[in-house]
Amino acid sequence: MANQKINNILIPNVSTIPSKKNVDPANKLNPGETSEFKNLLNNTIEQSESSELQQSPKGLHLSTHAMRRLQERNLSLDKEEYAKIQSAMDKLKLKGGQDSLIITGKAAYIVDVPKNTIVTAIDKESIGENVFTKIDSTILMN
Repeated sequence: MANQKINNILIPNVSTIPSKKNVDPANKLNPGETSEFKNLLNNTIEQSESSELQQSPKGLHLSTHAMRRLQERNLSLDKEEYAKIQSAMDKLKLKGGQDSLIITGKAAYIVDVPKNTIVTAIDKESIGENVFTKIDSTILMN
């Protein structure tokens, strides 16, 4: 008898399945109903997605490196140049560009298309002296 008691403690009897009588009817969902948890989860996901859309950048960003290069090379992003770069970015996005080279009449820009960011800038006089690596596309904007 003592041996049976030890076995029941170490290896519990799992041959019986609890009956459904123990289910609280307040926790049971009717067909077509959704739980409060699921509603809360869906609302949280929707709010997160809408805030991400509101925070997504509309304009161009300049990396710290690009700002430094613009200053060093006396390049300025006037409205016309900005519009050319933005137009080029839009075209590159449509074509699936990732790391791209945009060449305008004033300068060349390496851009991170998905992040809408200018990574670096090269003045027109120095374009021929540079080797551009790790780019997947190029666009000329005159």
